Amino acid sequence: MFTLSLSQRQELFSSTADKVESEHRDEEKEKINVTFVDKDGEETHIKVPVGMSILEAAHENDIELEGACEGSLACSTCHVIVMDAEQYNKLPDPADEENDMLDLAFGLTETSRLGCQIIAKHELDGLRLAIPAATRNFAVDGFKPKPH
Repeated sequence: MFTLSLSQRQELFSSTADKVESEHRDEEKEKINVTFVDKDGEETHIKVPVGMSILEAAHENDIELEGACEGSLACSTCHVIVMDAEQYNKLPDPADEENDMLDLAFGLTETSRLGCQIIAKHELDGLRLAIPAATRNFAVDGFKPKPH
């Protein structure tokens, strides 16, 4: 018959609890804090998994960031404005295709980017993004796409 002493049972329980706590900490480490500021100045704070695009994160959190082309660099409807120049400088330079689409964006600024091209990484923790008041798209006015 297999029996455990009291100290062995405590060690087993303790290491299991420690493992669960460690996994929870790892999950939290794998997410960054991002704040979206809408056209009315209302802020929405979300946690974004490292490796996920800002467009995907916005859709998963019901933030109105259109993304008509679903991240294929064929529109500018996921245009966001990075509110902090220091954070903007942590992003990789935009590719030519992104710059071409940004040229079509409404309210373009020096720190404009496409949400589909910003990928969450630890260095971007605390990122603040403004959502422009309008987008340019061929959709009918008032059309609000649903994420897929």
